[in-house]
Amino acid sequence: MAERALASAPSAPAAHHHAPRKAWQVWGKRLLTAFFFILVPVLLYMLVKNLDWQEVKHALQSYRLSTLLLGGAIALASYLVYTGFDLLGRYYTRHGLPVLQVIPVAFVCYAFNLNLSSWVGGIALRFRLYSRLGLNTATIAKVLSLSLITNWLGYLLLAGTVFSLRLVRLPSSWQLGTTGLQWIGFLLLAVALAYLLACRFATRREWSWRKLEVSLPTLRLALLQAGLGALNWSLMAALIYLLLPDKAFYPTILGILLISSIAGVITHIPAGLGVLEAVFIALLQHEFSQGTLMAALIGYRALYFLLPLLIACVVYLVLEKRAKALRQKNQ
Repeated sequence: MAERALASAPSAPAAHHHAPRKAWQVWGKRLLTAFFFILVPVLLYMLVKNLDWQEVKHALQSYRLSTLLLGGAIALASYLVYTGFDLLGRYYTRHGLPVLQVIPVAFVCYAFNLNLSSWVGGIALRFRLYSRLGLNTATIAKVLSLSLITNWLGYLLLAGTVFSLRLVRLPSSWQLGTTGLQWIGFLLLAVALAYLLACRFATRREWSWRKLEVSLPTLRLALLQAGLGALNWSLMAALIYLLLPDKAFYPTILGILLISSIAGVITHIPAGLGVLEAVFIALLQHEFSQGTLMAALIGYRALYFLLPLLIACVVYLVLEKRAKALRQKNQ
């Protein structure tokens, strides 16, 4: 009996060892939540502060109502396409959240992503909302990774095609040059093709890193990724094209948008404020006046960035309020 008592003695401290750890996790989660609720309003304030609202108003007033309504429809179509990224993630991971819960989460994350950076909207907000609805961290990471690949796979295909066909003419002062951009286009197409071929022919389809497991999707799913990603970028460019005069050439507008997007990622400026405008003016100043370009880009920001962000703020608050009830309903 004494030997049994001694043998069981070490197990008691082990039970106490886990209690502080759980308490640390709880407090850590609370601190992260508090930090998140402080960070988002601060970033929103900085975004609003840096905008010239009078300029936005004048730019929008220069367009016909029918043009603005059509632009709003294009923006809505683009956001709906983006929600398809997370619906593909739902199919890929087989998680059980209803479609009508996935769509508002994806919409909110996209709007915050565009305006406040991918770290806030694409990553932090996605983890928060999905975890509140009942998904575990590993599943959320898979949904996030598939969404990122979908977005950039579409980018690779479109940019590769536009650049390789020399549909964007770079100024002579740019060291890269149009020929250099063409070779980059070939490289981008090769990377996209390599991903699709891997999804079709790779024998090893799963990798693990710590607790994260990554598996290649089927070719059918990869083609859906390519289609949705390319369509979303195409709709973004279509909105800018709509707001420019009739002589604008759509493939060129698409190519310049793709260049400016990479520049925005490199500079890490939320919403790419100033970067988008600088690239468009540099590449189109020989075709349009600076005032015409600025009006189109301000209209684009209002319809594609600001208006959806206002709606997303409301939807986000509703999701936060209903998350607990929805989670219980999902169980």
